[in-house]
Amino acid sequence: MTETTGKYADFEGLRERAVALRREGLSRRQIRDRLHVDNNDLLNRLLQGEPAPEWTKRRNAKDDVRAKARELRLQGLTYDQIQVELGCSKGSISLWVRDLPKPERSRSAIEQARLAGRMRWDHELAVRDAERQRTKAAAREETSGMSGQELFYTGIALYWAEGSKDKVYDRRENVTFINSDPDVIAVYLAWLDLLEVPRHSLSYRVMIHETADVPAAERYWAELVGIEVSALHKTTLKKHNPKTIRKNVGETYRGCLVIRVAKGATLYRRIEGWWSGIAAGAASRLRGSDPPGRVGA
Repeated sequence: MTETTGKYADFEGLRERAVALRREGLSRRQIRDRLHVDNNDLLNRLLQGEPAPEWTKRRNAKDDVRAKARELRLQGLTYDQIQVELGCSKGSISLWVRDLPKPERSRSAIEQARLAGRMRWDHELAVRDAERQRTKAAAREETSGMSGQELFYTGIALYWAEGSKDKVYDRRENVTFINSDPDVIAVYLAWLDLLEVPRHSLSYRVMIHETADVPAAERYWAELVGIEVSALHKTTLKKHNPKTIRKNVGETYRGCLVIRVAKGATLYRRIEGWWSGIAAGAASRLRGSDPPGRVGA
C-alpha cells in the first residue's frame, strides 16, 4: 500500500487541513498528532511551502548582534569599527556581512579605522598599567617596616653602588655620594643618621646642566635635605653640547645632589670593610657553604 492509499488516500484534503493548522500556529508535532500522520516525508509534503510559526524557531543568542553588525556595515563602518562597537570578533563580522557591499574607503573612514585601532591599544595599555600598579603595590607591602639592620645593609650596598671609592691609582678615602633620585637621597641620609653621622658634618652641592632651571633645582634639593639654599656649595654646571639630544629636560629635571661627609676617611674604611664582608657572605652562599634562604625570610 502506498502513502496515498488507505487512510492517506485523500492527499489534497489532508494537505488543506495541515496547511490550515499550520497557519493557526501549530507546530509539526501538533499537526502530526492532530492528523495522525506518522510518516515524516508525507508530513513534509503536506506542509511544503508553509513557513514555521515564529514561536517554534529557536532564537540564536547572536541574532541581535548579527543584525546590529549588518546595520552598522550598511552605514559604512569597517570591520575594525564594528568590532569596537560590538565587541565581537572580526571573523564573525566577516561571516555576517560578507553579502553586503564593501564601504568606500574615504579619508574619514581611514582615520576612523586608525582611531579604532588606537582605542583598542589604549585599552590594552590601561589593562597593562593596572596590572603593573597592582604588582608594585604588592611588592611595596613586602618591604614596608624596614628594621635598623635592614637599613644598615641597604645603605652599605647603596653607597658601594653610587658613592666614591678608593682606587690603587687614585687614593681618595672620602665619603661622597651623588644621585638624582630624591628617594635614594632620602634612604642615604636615613642611613647616615643610623650611623650617627652628624648632619652638620655634611656638605651639599648640586650638579646640573647649564640650560636647566638652576635656581629651582637648588631650592628643590635644599628643601629636601632641610637646609637653606645659601648653605649649598657652589653649583657645578655641565656645559651644553649642541650635538647632544638631551632627554632629561623639563620641570622634573633637577640634576644631581652631591653629599660629602667631612673628615670621612675612617667612615669610608668601615664602609669598604662592611661591603667586603657582604661580598664574602654572598660568595659563600654561591659555593653552597650556607643554605639558601627565601626572599622575605
